[in-house]
Amino acid sequence: MRSIGEVAAWLGVTASALRFWDERGLVSPARKSGARYYDEDDLHRLAMVKMLRGTGMLSLDEIDVLLRRPQHGDWRTTVQTRLSEIRAQQEKLAAAEEFLGHFLACPREDPVKDCPELRAHTARELKGTFDK
Repeated sequence: MRSIGEVAAWLGVTASALRFWDERGLVSPARKSGARYYDEDDLHRLAMVKMLRGTGMLSLDEIDVLLRRPQHGDWRTTVQTRLSEIRAQQEKLAAAEEFLGHFLACPREDPVKDCPELRAHTARELKGTFDK
Protein backbone atom coordinates (compact mmCIF):
# COMPACT_ATOMS: atom_id res chain seq x y z
CA MET A 1 0.00 0.00 0.00
CA ARG A 2 1.25 3.45 -0.95
CA SER A 3 0.36 6.80 0.56
CA ILE A 4 -1.13 9.61 -1.47
CA GLY A 5 2.15 11.54 -1.27
CA GLU A 6 4.16 8.60 -2.60
CA VAL A 7 1.71 7.99 -5.42
CA ALA A 8 1.51 11.67 -6.34
CA ALA A 9 5.32 11.85 -6.56
CA TRP A 10 5.52 8.59 -8.51
CA LEU A 11 2.91 9.73 -11.05
CA GLY A 12 4.09 13.32 -11.18
CA VAL A 13 0.69 14.72 -10.27
CA THR A 14 -0.56 16.65 -7.28
CA ALA A 15 -2.20 15.02 -4.29
CA SER A 16 -5.21 17.23 -4.99
CA ALA A 17 -5.52 15.64 -8.45
CA LEU A 18 -5.56 12.20 -6.84
CA ARG A 19 -8.21 13.32 -4.37
CA PHE A 20 -10.27 14.75 -7.22
CA TRP A 21 -9.99 11.53 -9.22
CA ASP A 22 -11.08 9.65 -6.09
CA GLU A 23 -14.06 12.00 -5.65
CA ARG A 24 -14.98 11.39 -9.31
CA GLY A 25 -14.97 7.63 -8.60
CA LEU A 26 -12.08 6.86 -10.94
CA VAL A 27 -10.27 5.09 -8.12
CA SER A 28 -11.31 3.91 -4.65
CA PRO A 29 -8.27 3.77 -2.38
CA ALA A 30 -8.38 2.19 1.04
CA ARG A 31 -8.75 4.59 3.98
CA LYS A 32 -6.91 4.43 7.26
CA SER A 33 -7.60 7.21 9.75
CA GLY A 34 -8.92 9.31 6.88
CA ALA A 35 -5.74 8.95 4.79
CA ARG A 36 -5.83 7.36 1.36
CA TYR A 37 -3.68 4.32 0.58
CA TYR A 38 -3.35 2.82 -2.86
CA ASP A 39 -2.83 -0.83 -3.79
CA GLU A 40 -1.48 -2.23 -7.08
CA ASP A 41 -4.89 -2.14 -8.79
CA ASP A 42 -5.31 1.49 -7.75
CA LEU A 43 -1.85 2.32 -9.10
CA HIS A 44 -2.72 0.69 -12.43
CA ARG A 45 -5.97 2.67 -12.67
CA LEU A 46 -4.25 5.91 -11.71
CA ALA A 47 -1.49 5.35 -14.26
CA MET A 48 -4.21 4.71 -16.85
CA VAL A 49 -6.01 7.94 -15.92
CA LYS A 50 -2.76 9.88 -16.16
CA MET A 51 -1.91 8.29 -19.52
CA LEU A 52 -5.35 8.99 -20.98
CA ARG A 53 -5.40 12.55 -19.62
CA GLY A 54 -1.88 13.09 -20.91
CA THR A 55 -3.03 12.60 -24.47
CA GLY A 56 -5.27 15.62 -24.03
CA MET A 57 -7.90 13.77 -25.97
CA LEU A 58 -10.12 12.23 -23.31
CA SER A 59 -12.22 14.02 -20.73
CA LEU A 60 -12.61 12.67 -17.21
CA ASP A 61 -16.18 11.69 -18.12
CA GLU A 62 -14.88 9.60 -21.02
CA ILE A 63 -12.19 8.07 -18.82
CA ASP A 64 -14.90 7.27 -16.28
CA VAL A 65 -16.76 5.32 -18.96
CA LEU A 66 -13.62 3.35 -19.80
CA LEU A 67 -12.75 2.55 -16.20
CA ARG A 68 -16.08 2.07 -14.51
CA ARG A 69 -18.52 0.73 -17.05
CA PRO A 70 -16.77 -1.81 -19.28
CA GLN A 71 -19.42 -4.42 -18.58
CA HIS A 72 -22.00 -2.31 -20.43
CA GLY A 73 -19.99 -2.07 -23.63
CA ASP A 74 -20.62 1.68 -23.88
CA TRP A 75 -16.88 2.25 -23.61
CA ARG A 76 -16.53 1.08 -27.22
CA THR A 77 -18.87 3.83 -28.40
CA THR A 78 -16.91 6.38 -26.37
CA VAL A 79 -13.61 5.24 -27.86
CA GLN A 80 -14.99 5.10 -31.42
CA THR A 81 -16.44 8.60 -31.11
CA ARG A 82 -13.16 9.98 -29.80
CA LEU A 83 -11.16 8.18 -32.53
CA SER A 84 -13.42 9.72 -35.18
CA GLU A 85 -12.82 13.17 -33.69
CA ILE A 86 -9.06 12.58 -33.56
CA ARG A 87 -9.01 11.49 -37.21
CA ALA A 88 -10.92 14.62 -38.21
CA GLN A 89 -8.41 16.72 -36.28
CA GLN A 90 -5.55 14.89 -37.99
CA GLU A 91 -7.01 15.75 -41.38
CA LYS A 92 -7.26 19.41 -40.39
CA LEU A 93 -3.70 19.38 -39.08
CA ALA A 94 -2.43 17.76 -42.28
CA ALA A 95 -4.16 20.47 -44.35
CA ALA A 96 -2.72 23.17 -42.09
CA GLU A 97 0.75 21.65 -42.41
CA GLU A 98 0.42 21.58 -46.19
CA PHE A 99 -0.68 25.23 -46.40
CA LEU A 100 1.91 26.49 -43.95
CA GLY A 101 4.62 24.44 -45.65
CA HIS A 102 3.62 26.02 -48.94
CA PHE A 103 3.80 29.50 -47.42
CA LEU A 104 7.37 28.82 -46.29
CA ALA A 105 8.43 27.30 -49.60
CA CYS A 106 6.66 29.81 -51.84
CA PRO A 107 9.16 32.02 -53.67
CA ARG A 108 6.69 34.96 -53.66
CA GLU A 109 7.39 37.74 -51.21
CA ASP A 110 3.65 38.06 -50.47
CA PRO A 111 2.13 34.58 -50.97
CA VAL A 112 -1.36 35.65 -49.88
CA LYS A 113 -1.46 38.28 -52.59
CA ASP A 114 0.79 36.86 -55.32
CA CYS A 115 0.84 33.04 -55.14
CA PRO A 116 -1.05 31.47 -58.06
CA GLU A 117 -1.42 28.15 -56.20
CA LEU A 118 -3.08 29.80 -53.21
CA ARG A 119 -5.27 31.88 -55.53
CA ALA A 120 -6.38 28.69 -57.31
CA HIS A 121 -7.25 27.09 -53.98
CA THR A 122 -9.32 30.03 -52.79
CA ALA A 123 -11.04 30.19 -56.19
CA ARG A 124 -12.12 26.54 -55.72
CA GLU A 125 -13.37 27.35 -52.21
CA LEU A 126 -15.36 30.34 -53.48
CA LYS A 127 -16.73 28.66 -56.62
CA GLY A 128 -20.47 29.14 -56.77
CA THR A 129 -20.58 31.16 -53.56
CA PHE A 130 -21.67 34.43 -55.15
CA ASP A 131 -23.44 33.03 -58.22
CA LYS A 132 -26.87 33.03 -56.58
